[in-house]
Amino acid sequence: MTTSTETRVGTYEAMFLATQGAAAAFGDLLGHINELFGRANAEVIAMKKWDERRLAFEIDKQKRGVYILAYFTCPTDMVAHLERDVVISDKLMRVLVTSAEHLTSEEIAANDDRAGLDIEAKARAEKSDSEETQGSSKVRLGAPVQEAPKPAAEPEAAPEAAAEGAAEESPTAEGDSKES
Repeated sequence: MTTSTETRVGTYEAMFLATQGAAAAFGDLLGHINELFGRANAEVIAMKKWDERRLAFEIDKQKRGVYILAYFTCPTDMVAHLERDVVISDKLMRVLVTSAEHLTSEEIAANDDRAGLDIEAKARAEKSDSEETQGSSKVRLGAPVQEAPKPAAEPEAAPEAAAEGAAEESPTAEGDSKES
């Protein structure tokens, strides 16, 4: 008489809340989430970026966050391990895992945007690379360069004012010469 214990596998929906700092390196964030799924022996069915918005209240001194929605299958006893790993993570602030047994596979597949996530991760990486190269060209070693003070430029008189000034000077100059 042998007893075999079958591991029950369920379909779940998870909403991850990531910090803005982690979202700046979006590819690393996605890799981190996939690593957490791997530790939980979960298979990702669908994943997409749900939204990026201001939080209703600060969480760990963060005012904004990025929400990532994922559908996955996982042994039921490993869901608690996934939630614990998120609590330990410094890139993720929160997770909410619920059962998705009520959804059909078509409804879940409609939420799959992993290709879009990869495109966004590449775009963010390129943007941060270009910002780093622009920023590095502005960095200078040593003492700050001081520019030589510019001489104060005298305002030039308008041509009309110069002509009037010349006309006023000429009569007085002529008048002075007549009196002598």
